[in-house]
Amino acid sequence: MQHSPHIADGLSGLHAALQALKERNIEFQYTHVHQVIGQGDFVLTMSEGLFDGQHTAFYDLFRVEDGKIAEHWDVIEAILPAEKRKNSNSRF
Repeated sequence: MQHSPHIADGLSGLHAALQALKERNIEFQYTHVHQVIGQGDFVLTMSEGLFDGQHTAFYDLFRVEDGKIAEHWDVIEAILPAEKRKNSNSRF
């Protein structure tokens, strides 16, 4: 089950969403995984990369069942340049 409003459930939904980005020439790339935290059936990844040419933070939460991803939630947020930030805190 996909909880992102822009992606349909299942691998076919993910494939269709990635294909739509490609057709619109929107780059989507993970460049660094900062942390992976797991507890019970849940795994959280905190990563950064590029989304449509903008430096971006990616937070992905997965629920795993029988060794497969059963559910996925995400938060995608632009990372402002240092000079535009209101403080020196990092996203990670």
